[in-house]
Amino acid sequence: MLRIWGRRNSFNVQKVMWLVGELGLVHEHIPAGGNFGGLDTPQFLAMNPHGRVPVIDDGGAVIWESHTILRYLAARYGAGRFWAEDPAARAEAECWMDWLQTVLQPAFLNDIFWGFYRTPPQRRDGATIQRGIDKCTAHFQLLDRWLEGRAYMLGDQLSLADITVGTTLYRYYGLDIPRPRVPNVEAWYASLQERAPYREHVMVSFADLEGRLGN
Repeated sequence: MLRIWGRRNSFNVQKVMWLVGELGLVHEHIPAGGNFGGLDTPQFLAMNPHGRVPVIDDGGAVIWESHTILRYLAARYGAGRFWAEDPAARAEAECWMDWLQTVLQPAFLNDIFWGFYRTPPQRRDGATIQRGIDKCTAHFQLLDRWLEGRAYMLGDQLSLADITVGTTLYRYYGLDIPRPRVPNVEAWYASLQERAPYREHVMVSFADLEGRLGN
């Protein structure tokens, strides 16, 4: 039995849960982190010494870090669909996975989602928030150009590139912030919302996180 630790409205957990949903994997979800706590117990730290979610245990294979988990699940259960035998084909998705983690995610999650949404108004740093908005405007305009003529990030089929970058969209479009007009991104987002696993695992309320700086 695949077991997954994390809270449903954790951004990184949602990436994993969305892929699990697309693959139709039987699993057990164990709420952890946030209001659920449990990340500092000896049992959890034995699985992930960093005390972070998500963590999975797949028949004794214990894995942490969301993108590593995605690669593992895709390789084990999604061959031919989410995992190509050709290293060059895999690298197409992995370029965007790394871009999300090192470029878009810091600008959006750190500067905007944490800096704006999760920070009480009296403690917000306007310069940091504006920096994130400006960066995200440029990043989403780049995405819009890339998506021209493509149904999904890499063409006509959902890939790990969509799973990682697409998880951002529900929060990005759910915040009261300035956004550029990016019709190709908006069409892509509309298509993702038609997928049942996306609606179930990504379109999850995060209202309880507003103004809350703790994990």
